[in-house]
Amino acid sequence: MSGLVSLIKTIDEQERLGEGFVLATVVKVEGSAYRRPGARMLISALGQSEGTVSGGCLEQDVIKKAWWLTSDGPVVRSYSTAEDGEESESSYHFSLGCDGKIFLLFERILPAAASPLVRTLKMVHEEKRKAAIATVISADDESAFVVGDRLIVPPEGGLDGSLVDSSLEQVLADDLREVMASGKSALNQYSDQAAEVEVFLEVVSPPQKLVLFGAGHDAQPLVRLAKTLGWHVTVIDGRANFAMAHRFPEADDVRVMNVDEPLSTSSLLDGAAVVVMTHSVTQDTRWLNKALRSGACYVGQLGPRYRTERLLADIGDDAQTAQAREKLYYPVGLDLGGDTSESVAMAILSEISAVVNGRNGGMLKYRAARIHEAE
Repeated sequence: MSGLVSLIKTIDEQERLGEGFVLATVVKVEGSAYRRPGARMLISALGQSEGTVSGGCLEQDVIKKAWWLTSDGPVVRSYSTAEDGEESESSYHFSLGCDGKIFLLFERILPAAASPLVRTLKMVHEEKRKAAIATVISADDESAFVVGDRLIVPPEGGLDGSLVDSSLEQVLADDLREVMASGKSALNQYSDQAAEVEVFLEVVSPPQKLVLFGAGHDAQPLVRLAKTLGWHVTVIDGRANFAMAHRFPEADDVRVMNVDEPLSTSSLLDGAAVVVMTHSVTQDTRWLNKALRSGACYVGQLGPRYRTERLLADIGDDAQTAQAREKLYYPVGLDLGGDTSESVAMAILSEISAVVNGRNGGMLKYRAARIHEAE
């Protein structure tokens, strides 16, 4: 979830002040839309906000209506960005020519109430593990379900939340575990006897982990740019005069580690994007070997191709490293041009984003398929 860190910080501040807030969540998209289901925006009672639910087109209207819309409980409202359209009690129209329709769930969180949703978001952030949330976003009048009914599989497993009607609880729990395993949110329809229920099955993921082996000058802009994306960044180097916290004030963790020290990779590297950039053959060989044998989702090696191939020859070939080389990218980064540290950092982060999102990093101008998969 993009923006989870800043959202949690704002929630903590609202709770510290003892003030309630409204969360507006994108739960469904038809046609073209800037943000995808799961995007959230917080609106305070004073009209302050954090996060976005569009490219900036709808936010002011969302802020204006959030509090009175939630006076009687959670509601779903749609925003159409088509050139032609009509407004109704539950649908608003903005003639932007984008031909999209965004469905927002508005729900008010009170300071005295324990919110399973907020608790789950905080757990995902703190424990760096996924959760899955099922939220009813529409139901026939005949149904016992109401908008905002919620069932949650938290990071530690089990079930949280409750449904007005428990008849679908087991089915929803099973489906939640499936989307959690796949990592992809879904929008499902269920039959509640004679009524239909629409449920948003959302996977909430922790911030992307980035581990940099190398604390040189070229690592500094990479840390800064990664933190603007809300990523969790760890910097490791064997040189104490490089791996210093004051050189990387935005980093979440800065460590001095000698190449001979044992490194437990499971909690550090599992699911992480790893970039090896120490400019030291000894360190690069050690850390690249560790990264290839870890559960990292991406491994990038800085430097020319022939240098990396010499490193790989020194590491040697076995079944584990041979299979892991599919996730190895060298020379690291997309071919964007530019030779400054900032340009290289942008190229590296762009490649990581493409890999994490299952893309090849090509220009959208030449993309024949839709930008986003159909929900």
